[in-house]
Amino acid sequence: MARHKSTAQVTIANGTSLSSAVGLGEKTLIGIIVSAAWTAADLTFQASEDAGVTWLNVFDQAGVELKIATAGVVAGQRVSIDPTPFIGIDMLKIRSGTNAAPVNQGAARTLTLISRKIYSSD
Repeated sequence: MARHKSTAQVTIANGTSLSSAVGLGEKTLIGIIVSAAWTAADLTFQASEDAGVTWLNVFDQAGVELKIATAGVVAGQRVSIDPTPFIGIDMLKIRSGTNAAPVNQGAARTLTLISRKIYSSD
């Protein structure tokens, strides 16, 4: 049986709020496994459309920063994510906190990103 999911790890360095970059290619983010130790914070995102040269904060169509609320971000657990807003994003960074209020992590934190190819119904 073919495995259609992939995992990749990103790290938020000690004392910072933004992760390293990850290339998703043709796959779409569907979940995040949160580090066993985590300084409580929302998760928000940055995306690059030019191979990592320029990074933009990710907002929904109503102009609201796309986030996973602190209540859902529990250390050592898997957070399932609606893939719809991530379709078409090739490169991604994860932020601890929001653009307006980033939360620096108290040590280096590794997040495991789970992605999979989303097939069209055409």
